[in-house]
Amino acid sequence: MQYEILVLDLDGTLTNNKKEITPHTKEMLKAYQEAGGRIVLASGRPTYGVAPLGEELEMQKYHGYMLSFNGAVIIDCRTGEPIYENWLPAGVPQQLADLAEKYHTSLLTYQGDDILTETPDDTYVLKEVICTKMNVRKIENFREEITFPVVKCMLMENGVYLADVEKKVDGYFQGELSVLRSEPYFLEVMPKGIDKAASLKRLLEYLGKDRSQMMAFGDGFNDRSMLEYAGLGVAMQNGQPAIKAVADLIAPSNEDDGVAYVVESLMLGKRPEELRGFY
Repeated sequence: MQYEILVLDLDGTLTNNKKEITPHTKEMLKAYQEAGGRIVLASGRPTYGVAPLGEELEMQKYHGYMLSFNGAVIIDCRTGEPIYENWLPAGVPQQLADLAEKYHTSLLTYQGDDILTETPDDTYVLKEVICTKMNVRKIENFREEITFPVVKCMLMENGVYLADVEKKVDGYFQGELSVLRSEPYFLEVMPKGIDKAASLKRLLEYLGKDRSQMMAFGDGFNDRSMLEYAGLGVAMQNGQPAIKAVADLIAPSNEDDGVAYVVESLMLGKRPEELRGFY
């Protein structure tokens, strides 16, 4: 098997628009694992939002891995234990609360299986609830109540507006934190050096594997680094134009079982260059 490690973004990639893995995609991913392949789920979602999909794909049985929070946490599915964790520096949530107020955005973070926010009914907060299937818990004062260690905070607003906010927030922290958008309307703030490619590099070193043995699928802004890093970077047809521009291959959309199409084709012996003419 040329690509022994299969890295999958979740929303817009592995799952369809109902946030579900289709039966055909599930069948192909099971066949891939039965043939000796190993799956890595790589998402901006918190760990509690990734784990149910790992269970669906039986990743404990096949010894897969989960990269949550864009790779700030790496979980060994067989043991359920983290092999890597990173946390935001103390005081950052309070600074982000000030920035969210200044730029009129919503703000959230996570604790266990809860999403914590002052604005639980906000449109973009509810999008995160749908994505992660986590509970949302209203807090009264983000600055005062978020005093425990957190991995990620997220600012949310209309995508056109948030693109400008991204530049300002990144400039405020002067490169000391990782600031990027996973969706046009989600601006994620994490510890410095955290992105999917950096965490996949850590995982490959842990496994003693080379990136030439890895293929990665994604559709969003936060997938760019891993598509450029992997031996084969696959963008979904529904992906952001900037992501499709750097991919080695464009798969059918998440609504058309794009992941399953590529995995099945490669397992049947087709070479990547034989697929490029179709999408």
